[in-house]
Amino acid sequence: MIKIVSKIIIVFLLMILSAGAYAQEKDSLLNGDVILKTMKRVTNWQLDNWQKDGSKWPLYDWTNATGYVGLLELGKLAGDLTYINYLVGIGEKLNWETGPKKLMADDYCIGQVYAGLYLIYKRPVMISKFKLQSDTLINLPHTESLAWKNNIQNREWAWCDAMFMGPTSLWALTKATGDLVYGNEANVLWWKTKNYLYDDNEHLYYRDSSYFTKREANGQKVFWSRGNGWVLGGLVRILQDMPVNFPDRPKYVALYREMIARIARLQQPDGSWHASLLDPASYPVKEASGTGFYDYAILWGLNHHLLDRTLYWPVARKAWLALNTCIQPDGMLGFVQKVGAAPDKTDRSSTEIYGVGAFLLAGTQLYEYQIHYPADR
Repeated sequence: MIKIVSKIIIVFLLMILSAGAYAQEKDSLLNGDVILKTMKRVTNWQLDNWQKDGSKWPLYDWTNATGYVGLLELGKLAGDLTYINYLVGIGEKLNWETGPKKLMADDYCIGQVYAGLYLIYKRPVMISKFKLQSDTLINLPHTESLAWKNNIQNREWAWCDAMFMGPTSLWALTKATGDLVYGNEANVLWWKTKNYLYDDNEHLYYRDSSYFTKREANGQKVFWSRGNGWVLGGLVRILQDMPVNFPDRPKYVALYREMIARIARLQQPDGSWHASLLDPASYPVKEASGTGFYDYAILWGLNHHLLDRTLYWPVARKAWLALNTCIQPDGMLGFVQKVGAAPDKTDRSSTEIYGVGAFLLAGTQLYEYQIHYPADR
């Protein structure tokens, strides 16, 4: 009997020690040096992959541009000109042009990268073409329908993904030039899209109007995780570049808080968000790009005192830990849903550059958060 009791005690103690070691390992992922090392590991896998196989998307494409945005933030955080000069090289290869569809947001997402580089180097060539392009864009009337149709090529933002591509680039140009005309244009088009695609009851965006009547397998409305991640990621980047006294800024902050509150309630027990926000059981695997954008948006709000730390730090913490489980042994970020417009499956082998961009945006904000609140683990 004594031997049995002793064995039970030993097993219990081992369980306690194991739990303690696991907790310590998770805490280490929140250490600033580890955060930076992890971001560089994921980034270096991506750059090595491009070096070996090339990009499967055009250099100017929105997919790559989202990755460049994260890479730029990492370069600024780390003070690493290797990453920043890599982006300068991309701009030079493109002759500082955006994509061929000059009035479509997807093709000028890269404009925010050019504006960010201009703020570092002050080289007019970096933004001169995007500025002329934007001048053309803002002189057109705001009369387009936002109804989604086949092969749509809208100037205005009829799909929620555009909220990370278009308004962010125009606001970045306002910050680079000091000319509010670009931000004013973004403001008009932002609220037109919000009034059209935002569900006031669910506090979420439809991907586009074709989803107004669609339903998930469980009967819920279709709200795509990455789609709403595009919106929140774009929203905080707009707030970052928008003057603090801009008249509509309180409206953006109110929308941000409303959406974040909803998103936080939809987080899954493992800390991730699945591809479908309202039917996660139909897509039972974590999805890294939506999770990355949500973590970025929450951490940005914590860093800028827009959110309650006691409520939202645990959400951000769990999300970062979930993102770390998406990193494969070689540094590849897996579980990123492929290019699409609706919830879809994902697995450890699926990766895309915009997922890496979202991951880096989250990581840079977490690094900053840990500087201000090192006791939060």
